[in-house]
Amino acid sequence: MSHTDKLLLRALRGMPVERHPFWLMRQAGRHLPEYRAIRAQAGSFLSLCMNPDLAARVTLQPVERYGMDAAILFSDILVIPLGLGQEVGFQEGEGPKLDPIHDRAGLARLSGSLDLGRLEPIYQTIRQVKAELAPETTLIGFAGAPWTLATYMVEGGSSRDFARTKRWAAEDTEGFQLLIDLLTDATIEHLDAQIRAGVEAIQLFDSWASALEGDAFRRWALGPAKRIATAIKAAHPTVPLIGFPKGIGTRYLDYAQETGVDALAIDHTLPLGFARDRLQPIAAIQGNLDPEILLAGGPLMDEKIHEILAAFGRGRFVFNLGHGVLPATPIAHVERVAHILKTTRAASQGTVIG
Repeated sequence: MSHTDKLLLRALRGMPVERHPFWLMRQAGRHLPEYRAIRAQAGSFLSLCMNPDLAARVTLQPVERYGMDAAILFSDILVIPLGLGQEVGFQEGEGPKLDPIHDRAGLARLSGSLDLGRLEPIYQTIRQVKAELAPETTLIGFAGAPWTLATYMVEGGSSRDFARTKRWAAEDTEGFQLLIDLLTDATIEHLDAQIRAGVEAIQLFDSWASALEGDAFRRWALGPAKRIATAIKAAHPTVPLIGFPKGIGTRYLDYAQETGVDALAIDHTLPLGFARDRLQPIAAIQGNLDPEILLAGGPLMDEKIHEILAAFGRGRFVFNLGHGVLPATPIAHVERVAHILKTTRAASQGTVIG
């Protein structure tokens, strides 16, 4: 099967599809017993990400179980700080821990460019997955957006208010710009290396874009995303770029218009009508079932799936969640999603049969 014939890539380009493609954010993870077994074998989370044999196995697990139309590389957004020389670790039950940088002096502890050699295990994972992946299945790569990466690097891990990051950006704007520029260049390099290794679409996660307002949103979220999209399109014009600026509400419209991404992954709080009427004419839509509804399952889940299909089914559309699969999600609920998506014809192709 050629690159252009794959269902997910056709949907992103607005070509006719017989049914709507689907994959789920965090589809490889703790809700799967086979993942938990490999995770225990690997030791640390970062060790798993940097072990091509195990990471390839985990990438393939949900596709083998559920038959998704895409596999997303098993890795983490924080491999970019790692590749820039920052100490990165993951503590069980506490999430990522980084040796924080708070100012220009902290920048001196980082490399001036991304060490692609240190990240080579990730690109080897891609090559191994490609060798095993079914020919009709798309392989998606990804990276964290510069603003989101910066919050982890400055705060030293997760944060509720991003106080240190916002303070640096406000008090030494040009110094913070140096960090954002470094991260933007590194993100471009990392995505380019993933594409050269074999991924066929990429997703840019700006998980904390909602923490920005006004000019700060434009400077730290929109500007870098536009630079990344422009660079990737220039080097790889056939590879679609999906942007996911989680939680920004109606500012998704600004993001779509100004960054040039091919598709928008929309979170589950965004009204379907707004996304259909304002966003889908500009970019393909990916989303947006609430992960809590997937967790609950039952008739409400079926109803919400069909609402999403009805809203977006006549345009460029890929079914997904509005965020990642929750660890306690029953396998049977994901199987139900897969069944509905595989037995419901695209609206442009005929009558719904799901």
